[in-house]
Amino acid sequence: MGSSHESSEPPEVAEIASLFDVYEIRRDGDRVLYIGEPTVPGGRLEKELWPLFRERGYEVSLQRGYKGQEGVPLSRGEYVLVAEPWSIGVDGIPWTNVVLFVATVFSTLFAGAFFWYQVPLTQEPWRALEAWPFVVAIMGVLGVHELGHYVMSRYHNVQASLPYFIPLPTYIGSMGALIRMKGRIPDRKALFDIGASGPLAGLVATVVVTAIGLQLDPLTVQQTTVEGGGEQVVFNEPPLLEIIAALTGTTERLESGVVHPVVFGGWVGMLVTLLNMLPVGQLDGGHILRAVVGEKQRLIAAAVPGALFALAGYLLFVRDGVNSVGIWIMWGLFALGLAYAGPATPVDDDPLGWGRIALAVLTFVLAALCFTPVPIEIVEAS
Repeated sequence: MGSSHESSEPPEVAEIASLFDVYEIRRDGDRVLYIGEPTVPGGRLEKELWPLFRERGYEVSLQRGYKGQEGVPLSRGEYVLVAEPWSIGVDGIPWTNVVLFVATVFSTLFAGAFFWYQVPLTQEPWRALEAWPFVVAIMGVLGVHELGHYVMSRYHNVQASLPYFIPLPTYIGSMGALIRMKGRIPDRKALFDIGASGPLAGLVATVVVTAIGLQLDPLTVQQTTVEGGGEQVVFNEPPLLEIIAALTGTTERLESGVVHPVVFGGWVGMLVTLLNMLPVGQLDGGHILRAVVGEKQRLIAAAVPGALFALAGYLLFVRDGVNSVGIWIMWGLFALGLAYAGPATPVDDDPLGWGRIALAVLTFVLAALCFTPVPIEIVEAS
């Protein structure tokens, strides 16, 4: 069940008169619209009114040119304080989340059985269940990452959905998972905590999954999966994977290329962490950087697409290969759109303390250990 404040009465005009000169109040569905003129700068207005509206069970934002959810006619030049009922939690059974979760379990089970355990599914389909460790590994690292965001969102009273898993029957079995956040983030502390909790929680799960996978007896399935025509797809190890192997005394096993498929779950966790930590838009890295440096985040984010395109160019023209070029071009385009859309803006933009700044540096360092310029390549089978 969702939770919200019992009071449904929005603040009276007199309670906000010192900050916002109201000359009309309208209703737009469940929203309350205060139309008028701010008497203080917009940032200060939202910051000072936020606690009052939250106490009454509303989130508030200042807009100019409010379009309305039911076509409320307002001219473009009018300032509007939009008060919207606020709640956190889940109402009823989240069927969309459940269906996507089940679908992703099946797609991941198929991927593990077909590509990694090489089960003859057409003759013995029930043997797909042999791939359950692969499913737990993939779903675990993805789910823990998103649950980290969800728990911190609830902690800071920010509306967030349960994770949406995305099924895709490829080598991984999924395109990942995400949660949807609605409403404003109260301050930079909340923005940082929500942004960093996913990668850090996901990395803990990734390290555990990888360490366990490296201790399991290898199958006859290679770390490389063979394609038709004498080619094979190779998933190269990032530094973090090599460090875990060294710490667990399994470096020789990792270098042999013959490992348990559970290790690939850890590899996926590292790739997901790396991509999510790109410091653009509303990716985790974008949230963290925005919380640390404020508005300067936009300047740094603007350079990220160029860096990804440059990496693709380096791989193509200097290393004379096309492996992973498409990945970095695709993410460069994605980052371009995210940088243009901009980051989340907290209501209270006061700076972070040094503790969180140090944790931000550590999080980016850990993400850097998940980087390899060619995560996936196609080579001739030996």
